[in-house]
Amino acid sequence: MVRSTQQLHPAREPAAVRAAATVLLLRDTPAGIEVLMTRRSATASFAPGAYVFPGGHIDEADEAAKRIATRRPTQSRVQRTQAIAAIREAFEELGILLAHHADGRPVSAEDIAAMDRNDTAGTAFADQCAARGLVLDSDKVFTFAHWITDRDLPKRFDVPFLVARMPEGQTPTADESEQFEPCWVRPADALARHEAGSFFMIFPTVRTLQRMAAYATVDAVLAACATSGPGGVGEGPLWTSCPRGGLLKGQDVRYMEHESPFGELALVCPDGQMTHALDWQSEQPVPLLKNVMRLTAPNPSAMTGPGTNSYIVGDAATGYIVIDPGPNDFDHIGRLWRATHGDIRMIVCTHSHADHSPGAAPLQALCKGAKPPILGLSSAPTARSSARFTAERELKDGERLVLSGSTAEGEAEAITHTLRVIHTPGHAANHLCLVLEEDGLLFSGDHILNGSTTVVDPPDGDMSAYLGSLDTLDAACEAGNVEFILPAHGYVIGFARTAIAMLKAHRLKREAKIAAAMRKLPEGTPEEWLPLAYDDVPERMWPVAARSLAAHVARIRQLTASP
Repeated sequence: MVRSTQQLHPAREPAAVRAAATVLLLRDTPAGIEVLMTRRSATASFAPGAYVFPGGHIDEADEAAKRIATRRPTQSRVQRTQAIAAIREAFEELGILLAHHADGRPVSAEDIAAMDRNDTAGTAFADQCAARGLVLDSDKVFTFAHWITDRDLPKRFDVPFLVARMPEGQTPTADESEQFEPCWVRPADALARHEAGSFFMIFPTVRTLQRMAAYATVDAVLAACATSGPGGVGEGPLWTSCPRGGLLKGQDVRYMEHESPFGELALVCPDGQMTHALDWQSEQPVPLLKNVMRLTAPNPSAMTGPGTNSYIVGDAATGYIVIDPGPNDFDHIGRLWRATHGDIRMIVCTHSHADHSPGAAPLQALCKGAKPPILGLSSAPTARSSARFTAERELKDGERLVLSGSTAEGEAEAITHTLRVIHTPGHAANHLCLVLEEDGLLFSGDHILNGSTTVVDPPDGDMSAYLGSLDTLDAACEAGNVEFILPAHGYVIGFARTAIAMLKAHRLKREAKIAAAMRKLPEGTPEEWLPLAYDDVPERMWPVAARSLAAHVARIRQLTASP
């Protein structure tokens, strides 16, 4: 866990969430699924003027209405209450009623017209239905998604996005107070109109429609929701998200948990502060914590992404450790020196590749007085000639590098920043990672990247060693309560152990495709297996993929040759 003393922003309590429910009423058309949407009032306190799905707060009366509501066996009590709330809101806002008579007859337009949508007479919705012998069709309402409003917003909701088939013979009519202009729209069309600026929607609506656009029929949507529990058993939302926001080109942007900037926003702005700029630049360091800065080298490419991340760990009281000084770029090295005020105690290279270690000696030369030692693991004989590196001192697996100093002048209390070394061969034979123990951070070098998978290039790269090192890092994250990974390329990664598990699963899935290609063409060559195994990768990336394919082939042959 990150120390509160190292957070950039004072802790704050986000606004409390209120329980709510919304429903996507769906219908099939020859052109595909359509969803019913309405425009919110321009004076609404939440999402004014936005096109939304009908919905609102969950009331105590919704729980009591279970006496006249149906239930399917896999539907939980909470889901049933949410469904009832959504049915009520659809009735109040659009005059749509998901219900039937006790004898099975569907609700008619006359039934709906005779009911009081605005409760002007003080008769609750459930009581009106009960008086007419109506049963609410809550068993026909399924959970599609679960959204929790972003932490930075003053009004927040915990709201399931439910789905149901539009009842036949009913026509939506807006209440003309909260909702206006009911319209049927294909998800893809709504998204296109939103992109064009003529159909404003808030972030959860956009992302929900993006997922909805993948389904061809209403039945397909309902079937997916009916088997969305763990392992395809039972019910649950297809996803749950509490987005995080940051700044990109000066504009507010939002991201879900699976998207690459999410982890960085969670680290830097844990309580939802809208302050962190996500733009990639190389002119100045980006503070991530009080004791961690990132300076990205100006070497963007297909191989390096936005550039190689150099990390600066420490503070003015303790001095600094620079991790991966990067390429021998005069301006980048000068910026590292200025960011540390020249007080560099150690320089650590995670491995010997040309975008990580060549800047070490020039950076050391800039430091006056005591020269910081260049630490790491010297390159193995298997390293390419362009990736040679010699450490002034070889780091040992498990060794700790400690910075220490007083928190303020005259204070006895000391502050420490401890980096523990973990040897992680695989991407390179001399690769190592570092754990900042006090704050639960993993500096992963090239072993784990954000947005791509690292190249494993034999003979210096070894796939079995790489996978084994992933297991080592997972164990270190578990033992050290590590939540965030700081890679050499890309944003900070959140949910560290989940990210490692997904990366290993991806590697093994790729290996299975390579093995299948080898079985299909037993006399084939790597050049012939490559298009089969990497058919989901752009052809322009195949020359790079060929290196990792070679590593997988060597591992497959080793495994099949083992007794």
